[in-house]
Amino acid sequence: MTDQDNQGDKAAASLRHLAGASPAARKVAGARRNPSVVGYEQTAPKWLREMAGVSWRLLVVAAAIAVVFYATSRVTLLFIAVFIAFVFTAVLRPVVDLLTRAMPRGLATAIALLGGIGVFAGLLTYVGYSVASQWDALSKQFGNGIGEITKFLENGQLPFTITNAQIAQWIDTGRAWVQQHAGDLASQAAASAGSVVQVFTALALAVFCTVFFLARGHELWTWFLNQLPVRVREGWQVAAGAGWYTFSGYTRGTVIIATTDGFLAFIALSIIGVPLAAPLAVLVLIGAFIPLVGAPAAMVVAMIVALAANGPISAGIVGICIALIGQFEGHVLQPLVMGRQVSLHPVVIAVTVTAGTLTAGILGAVIAVPLVAVAWAVFSKLRRMDPPMDEEQEAESDEDVEYPGRAAPADAE
Repeated sequence: MTDQDNQGDKAAASLRHLAGASPAARKVAGARRNPSVVGYEQTAPKWLREMAGVSWRLLVVAAAIAVVFYATSRVTLLFIAVFIAFVFTAVLRPVVDLLTRAMPRGLATAIALLGGIGVFAGLLTYVGYSVASQWDALSKQFGNGIGEITKFLENGQLPFTITNAQIAQWIDTGRAWVQQHAGDLASQAAASAGSVVQVFTALALAVFCTVFFLARGHELWTWFLNQLPVRVREGWQVAAGAGWYTFSGYTRGTVIIATTDGFLAFIALSIIGVPLAAPLAVLVLIGAFIPLVGAPAAMVVAMIVALAANGPISAGIVGICIALIGQFEGHVLQPLVMGRQVSLHPVVIAVTVTAGTLTAGILGAVIAVPLVAVAWAVFSKLRRMDPPMDEEQEAESDEDVEYPGRAAPADAE
């Protein structure tokens, strides 16, 4: 009998033995001859397998986020309308809940919504009236102020001088540029007109959605939950509750802070005597919806107006008021109004605003922070954290790490 026959007999005996064995035994026996049956390969190091697992999961998450961004870019108008509807709902819902105690919810929704529209329209009317009533005096003040600035640039104590001839040359250059690009400017104006139509369309859709969110929001949410399997409803309720708590708190807090900033700016500009104090205060109010940079940028515009109308001293006082209002907002209003509803570090807010601006311009700067705040609130609510490390444990673990150029511990020698 040859060696080949012996191996064949051993294989046949092994098969007969496995035929009478349990499935688990057959699986183990097969795994010994074929390591891939175990479920992972043994050829790659453990760290490489772990990194590969994390990497493909990150790629899947990145692909999902890219799909969401792409889908949103296809329906930008719809996304903006729904976002504005959520903002209106967050601001008006406390008013509706208060009025519901004395009247039907539908009537309370109508009163709150019409009241909000009335306040907004009245604010715009007041701004327009202020500009119209001060236009003649403002044009004279601007003319005198620009003349003083020109004299200061030409004869002031500066390391450089700017003559009237240079200013006239710059004006002629700008006029020539406008004439050369008249067609492009006209097309941009036409596109802006189309954007105005889109803005009104988004506002109309937002108001329509707000009516149903305020009047029947609970019923809509219940209907949505009923479309989901029972096993996932609790998770959706927890995540949605955390997200809405953060979004509504951020929205209402931002409205309160923006109104306070605008009111303080109006008082300061009126005392200083800056023209168009009311429109500039409204500009500060609108700018406050862009975290960190919105309100200061609007106050810089007020500084320019003060410089042109009243001179550098008035502009300097306005600059001091910018710093004071910013400090009051950062150290008093933000902690008092926002509280723990939006727990984002200022560095995260700055990076988020920058990323939103680079992605979608001014609109991205406005909506980036609330979206990130909601995402972080949902993630914090659903995740399971290990016990935190205190400062002493962190110091001990830091001592055990040997950095380049750092002396080794004495007991390690």
